[in-house]
Amino acid sequence: MIRRILPILLFLVAVGSGVWWYINRHRGSDDLVLFGNVELRQVTLAFNGSQRIAEVLVEEGAQVHEGQVLARLETGRLAPQAAQAEAQVASQQAVVDRLRNGSRPQEIAQARANLEAAHAEALNARRQYERQSTLATRSVASEQAVDQAKAASDIADARVDVAQKALDLLVAGVREEEIAQAEAQLRMSQSQLELLRQELRDAELRAPTDAIVRSRLMEPGEMASPTRPVFSLATTDPKWVRAYVSQTQLGHVRSGMKARVTTDSFPDRVLEGWIGFISPVAEFTPKTIQTEELRTSLVYEVRVFVNDPDNLLRLGMPATVRLLDGDAPSETHPAASRTGQKS
Repeated sequence: MIRRILPILLFLVAVGSGVWWYINRHRGSDDLVLFGNVELRQVTLAFNGSQRIAEVLVEEGAQVHEGQVLARLETGRLAPQAAQAEAQVASQQAVVDRLRNGSRPQEIAQARANLEAAHAEALNARRQYERQSTLATRSVASEQAVDQAKAASDIADARVDVAQKALDLLVAGVREEEIAQAEAQLRMSQSQLELLRQELRDAELRAPTDAIVRSRLMEPGEMASPTRPVFSLATTDPKWVRAYVSQTQLGHVRSGMKARVTTDSFPDRVLEGWIGFISPVAEFTPKTIQTEELRTSLVYEVRVFVNDPDNLLRLGMPATVRLLDGDAPSETHPAASRTGQKS
């Protein structure tokens, strides 16, 4: 009889010891254990312009890197406009350079030669007029011939004035107002070109940070607009566990405290973390905590940032956080400073 009861007693003792160990496995240690869920930033990406989508280059679940091109718009109409604007800028730049450089020596020499030719023509016309006038006094030339010679002489004198003023302008150079006007037109053309180039850059949708594609919301051929997201991304850094501590536990929690994070999916993988945010405001226990004892309790939100180099954690994954009370608080990770504000 005793031999039959003894194995049963040993089995019950073993089971009871296991239950006692499971219930009291954290007792005797100053470490505080919290339970929460993995959180990360989510980004929706949309094109900055309205045009038909030409390419969508990544699939759902793909890991993308900062600056990577994810999709493109059609640019069949935009590219020729940019080329035309580039030609306009080059043309206006040539005008500005010509005005700044002033007249070339050859142009001034040509103007001087034109003036001398005009002087010669005027001298010849004046002599023709004087000859016709002399002949008219002898009744050899008609009054009409004299009038024609007089008109030709006046025209030649006017040409001399025109040539002289042209030479003066070349020697004096271009007015500052003309240069300023040409430069303003050049800046206007450059601004138009830069706008078109920016529109060409906006035709490529790039990842703002390292992330994972959660949803691919539009396909090639659809009409994109700034109000229609093309992708939904989940950032890979930073990641944190959103947990809650009671008022009695709050005194044992401080910013920068080191932590170790484990998950049910990877129970043997311990991830290093730290407290990056402690809510200054109490709130009622969230609905995700279903026990009746805790539903009406006031708790404080705590964010435990986690180093996850192998990208093991997923959005919403349950996690266990062990706060290492015996360790000195670590310096705040840069990610904590970026995401420490409560969302």
